[in-house]
Amino acid sequence: MSKPVIAVIAQGTMGSGVGGRLAQRGVDVLTSLAGRSTASGERAAKAGMRDASDEEIARADIVLSIVPPSDAMALAERLAPTIAKSQKKPIYIDCNAVSSDLVQRIGKVIQATGAPFADGGIIGGPPRDGYDGPSVYIAAAPQGALDPLVRGGLSIKVLDGPVGAASALKMSYAAITKGLTGIASASILAAAKYGASDALFAELSGSQKGLLPVIARSIPDMHAKAYRFVGEMEEIADHFGRESSAEIYRGMAALYQEIADDLAAGGKGDVAALKAFFRPRD
Repeated sequence: MSKPVIAVIAQGTMGSGVGGRLAQRGVDVLTSLAGRSTASGERAAKAGMRDASDEEIARADIVLSIVPPSDAMALAERLAPTIAKSQKKPIYIDCNAVSSDLVQRIGKVIQATGAPFADGGIIGGPPRDGYDGPSVYIAAAPQGALDPLVRGGLSIKVLDGPVGAASALKMSYAAITKGLTGIASASILAAAKYGASDALFAELSGSQKGLLPVIARSIPDMHAKAYRFVGEMEEIADHFGRESSAEIYRGMAALYQEIADDLAAGGKGDVAALKAFFRPRD
């Protein structure tokens, strides 16, 4: 049996993690370093991913698109002409945190090339030693097309639904988990503004014993990722459609942008206040 060829684009924390796990299981993992940074190249090399042309990527068995939400359509549009010319067509799986409407539009771009398209949603952290995740939910994949990913060590969970189902799951899950982190962060910052941080911590410690440990993990972990959450919150706002819900997540996007900006400027404002809230107390 020939070695499966899977293209993973791009080489961020999640993409390089997925690529690394596949490479460890004997998969020939391609990626595209065109226009990418030195750090991206280093992550790809460490993961065992090799740089390939768009023509070679178009002949892969599977293409996994794992990019920021704002880049998802651009990647599909970039690869579509090359895939259209290729005699062998890969199955293209969009694994990005985008709305169901956007993933359906991306699907039309790829399907016009004659290649099969599936909708994916990744829930959990990047693959690492001792961790079987993340869960990769996939909808609308052809029968048997996902076997190379399963043999490659990915936790694939097939959804019985159309293109858009996996993205809907991802959007709703992130709306709850990252939404809770955002609400808790905004509330802590508001308490800090009026000197009520210690009182809020004490009350949560007494009346919300289950909640406090959750936000004590999620908020500090969020600081360095806040810039990535911005686009995801915007996609969630679009996904929900209902204006009252959309306003909530547009506000979340703005909050995460403010936290990201503060971190980039040295973290002496919002980030410092959030860190102070979770400081050890006697």
